[in-house]
Amino acid sequence: MTTLAVVKKNGVAAIAADTLTKWGTNKESSSYIANHGKLIQVGDTWLAVTGYTTFILILKDYFSNPDVPADFQSVAAIFRTWQALHGALKEQYFLLPGEDKDDDLESSQMDVLIANPNGIFGVAEHRSVQEFSKFYAYGSGSDLAMGAMHALYNSQLSAEEIARRAVEAAAEFDDRTGLPVQVQTVQLLEV
Repeated sequence: MTTLAVVKKNGVAAIAADTLTKWGTNKESSSYIANHGKLIQVGDTWLAVTGYTTFILILKDYFSNPDVPADFQSVAAIFRTWQALHGALKEQYFLLPGEDKDDDLESSQMDVLIANPNGIFGVAEHRSVQEFSKFYAYGSGSDLAMGAMHALYNSQLSAEEIARRAVEAAAEFDDRTGLPVQVQTVQLLEV
């Protein structure tokens, strides 16, 4: 019920998310839901979240505690951060992993894109972490967003504008993605 996009270009990382939530077949647009944002700031890092809207509240609560590990500098650091988070999801936030018998690992039941001065990353539901070199998308409209970013990446558009247009393209054709788009940018340490 979400489309997220992340882009790295010309020394800037941009992360974008739509603002639509759904409850069954009902669409809950930003016109009716005040806390519709799917972007979360943790220090100099921005997270964009797919999955149940409760995960946004959980991540905000979890990462607001200064005692929890929150290192987003590399793939290995993000993996360790997410391993600790998964334990907390089960112990503090009562996640029911609801595993498929063919799964080798418990699912955290969310996909998250990350943008910070170190780059752009993604954490899939089974806690695999990837670093992206140009762009990526997660969510119900991700195929549409990926196509838009592929078509626009070599243009004169900025990382911010490419990320925005990717989510707008998804909103045009995916009934689980809705406008407006939220976008945040970060200066990268390396160009």
